[in-house]
Amino acid sequence: MAPATTSDWKGLSLGFALMASLCSFPLPAPAAPANEPLRLNIIGGLGGVNQFTRLEEPFWRNEIAEMTGGRVIATVHPFDRSGFPGADMLGLMQTGVVGFGTALLALSAGDDPELNGIDQPGLSPDFQTLRRVNTLYRPHLKSILRERYNVELLGIYTYPQQVVFCARPFSSLRDLQGLRVRTSSVSQSEMMTAVGAIPVKMAFAEVAGGLRRGVVDCAITGTLSGNEIGLIDVATHIHPLAINAGISIFGVNRDLWQSLQPDLQQTLQKAVATLEARIWDAAERETVNGLACNIGADTCQGARKGSMSLVPVTEKDAADFRRLFVDHVLPGWLKRCGEPCRTAWNRYVGPDIGMMVEDNNRVLIRKVSDTPNQR
Repeated sequence: MAPATTSDWKGLSLGFALMASLCSFPLPAPAAPANEPLRLNIIGGLGGVNQFTRLEEPFWRNEIAEMTGGRVIATVHPFDRSGFPGADMLGLMQTGVVGFGTALLALSAGDDPELNGIDQPGLSPDFQTLRRVNTLYRPHLKSILRERYNVELLGIYTYPQQVVFCARPFSSLRDLQGLRVRTSSVSQSEMMTAVGAIPVKMAFAEVAGGLRRGVVDCAITGTLSGNEIGLIDVATHIHPLAINAGISIFGVNRDLWQSLQPDLQQTLQKAVATLEARIWDAAERETVNGLACNIGADTCQGARKGSMSLVPVTEKDAADFRRLFVDHVLPGWLKRCGEPCRTAWNRYVGPDIGMMVEDNNRVLIRKVSDTPNQR
């Protein structure tokens, strides 16, 4: 399905605008009267987790006014508690129903797979790789958002890396065969299907209840996020290998953005860059801390201690995980996306990680030094 255009959303705009009005999230005026602050209504990330409660919310409610000398005053609401479907966020920003908003790429990529080249399961097993891939793909993501969605990219955020929680013992990812596993994206589902598991799409807020009721046997979610929603009370085992991270973009409708004074644009860009850096640093810390708290380690800080068993990662398990990405996840993404994704991959990501894709979507593993950087 092609990305939504303005005409595609025209018939829905009135309904979304009404919903925005009822939820008290009107778009900010393009320009504030002289000596009056610009008032922004921000749609942020997932509510109830640290990224929102400790970073996004205090930043927009308090810090932005200080950073702009009182020129900007903002309110912020999590998208999952605002009546806006996560999969529709880019379309809502495209048409201007939402001015400044956050979109989870895994949800938006259902209609436009190229968006989520940055966070495919198995691509970034550690934070160092995740940061590098983010830097490599960012220019392309910025172009996609501008050209297809009329959205100016201001920030890329990440949640703590996502791992597998299970309510029963298991010793490797291959042991998930035949089990029902909660997933949150097409690519996660493809990876679980490849190991013989049964993927079950389920909203984040439903995960703990799903495990408790036996709707699913296991769930993929963030290490600390899982702790925060109570998985330590229902899951018994946790596998520390990072499936993916949960990348989101923070952007603004470009018509609205271009109506702002250039100096205010620069101030907002700089401010969001500060928030972005904090979010990435916190997500890296929380990935480690989440694991520690879930297993009840002494190093756990600021979260409830659980008593889950940590599944050891063997060399075979790590090799199988990499092979799942090469043989199933990456080809699946390329099949859904086609030539644009192959071209983007070979230009922005492949040369730096030594993994190029041929015309027939066959993946070639090379040493990084053997692959010319085509960016």
